[in-house]
Amino acid sequence: MNTNVHIPVAVDGDSRGAQAFLARVGDRVRAARTARGLSRKALSERSDVSQRYLAQLEAGDGNISIALLRRVAEALDQPVEWFVGEHGPGGVEFAELAALYARSSPGRRAEALAALRAPDPRADARGGRIALIGLRGAGKSTLGRMVAARLGLPFQELNARIEDASGMPVNELIALYGQEGYRRLERQALDEIADEQDRLVLAVAGGIVSETDTFDLLLSRYHTIWLKAEPEEHMARVRAQGDLRPMAGNPAAMDELKSILRSREALYARAPVHLDTAGRTLDRSLEDLAAAISRLGFAG
Repeated sequence: MNTNVHIPVAVDGDSRGAQAFLARVGDRVRAARTARGLSRKALSERSDVSQRYLAQLEAGDGNISIALLRRVAEALDQPVEWFVGEHGPGGVEFAELAALYARSSPGRRAEALAALRAPDPRADARGGRIALIGLRGAGKSTLGRMVAARLGLPFQELNARIEDASGMPVNELIALYGQEGYRRLERQALDEIADEQDRLVLAVAGGIVSETDTFDLLLSRYHTIWLKAEPEEHMARVRAQGDLRPMAGNPAAMDELKSILRSREALYARAPVHLDTAGRTLDRSLEDLAAAISRLGFAG
């Protein structure tokens, strides 16, 4: 079945309505891209939609198809309805909010604005704690130590904390108590570190995102940054550290790595900050990470 059909741009056939519709879609695509911190090139790569087409779309000149808009929406982690709804980014809720605001007294409006402008209480709960997530080879430990030294913050690896608490290496811990026992200690360690330290850089094992409750805890108590790279770079960095296990006797290791990355990508993307280290030197990645932390407004 052909899904490359066009969205009706104006129910009455009026060209001005069509232009307004396309301009609205373009504005929302640009706003979503900006909010995600993506360049047009990065969005093009994630959505497999050409930069030229994206430029036309954002300018209000694109006659976007359902299939292409869906790919753009998925790349921006937004439902497609967000871009085409009549009532703005909040849909029905946004329209209701606008109506209530319009009917309110000046005093109530001021109270509502003050509440919306108040600092996010979750940000206070995160303090000055930075957590780095991502697959092995993303640079969590290397960059974490370097940026912590630059900012004068302590650095910890979550697995090292778990090993200290259990008195055994993580692989032995898992063999003895299973994933459930490991995850229990992982969650406990996250809480203890957050209770003990208000400012630090923490490197976290990549699989933490698969445990919903623990990952929610991480996001609520730490400013979480996803360090990402291409699968080949992940593998090369691990091997450069002298760890040949990923390739040993396993010709399908690269395919497995790509599969793991695909399965976790949407979970990693829950982190508020994404930092792509693909094709970057260590020094350049360090500068990018320090700048990302600086934008959070509390460290350095």
